[in-house]
Amino acid sequence: MKDIIIESLRFLVKDVRVIVYGFVIMPNHIHLIWQIQDKHIKQNVQQSFLKFTAQKMMFRLIDTGDTTLENYKVKASDREYQFWERNPLSIDLWSRPVFMQKLAYMHNNPTQAHWKLCKFPEEYKYSSFRFYEFGENEFEFLSHYEG
Repeated sequence: MKDIIIESLRFLVKDVRVIVYGFVIMPNHIHLIWQIQDKHIKQNVQQSFLKFTAQKMMFRLIDTGDTTLENYKVKASDREYQFWERNPLSIDLWSRPVFMQKLAYMHNNPTQAHWKLCKFPEEYKYSSFRFYEFGENEFEFLSHYEG
């Protein structure tokens, strides 16, 4: 499922809808620092990202016969399954210090006692940490923040 999110971010960058400065994909949520490009509306980009990834995840679970699909079943008039919260939290990063604080928080998220996904941030694959620390851009869509 994490690769579906990566694929969607790669598309949004290639389609010049967003600039992605940082991310971490956790087991049940993601953190993104992105900038919506001027000719696009934030709500439309977010909706496109959430809809595309949810549909791909649903089809992957259906195609593989994965029974965890039932965990996403909802009683809603406009959908059978829901993968994302309805109102994602979005905050403005108004200064470089705030950006750096949020980026450090994101990158350290997998190491936190609650998750214990890795001992060091560089060990967690689905993160922009190695881009900032070692200059590795394996996902091919990350940009350095210039603010």
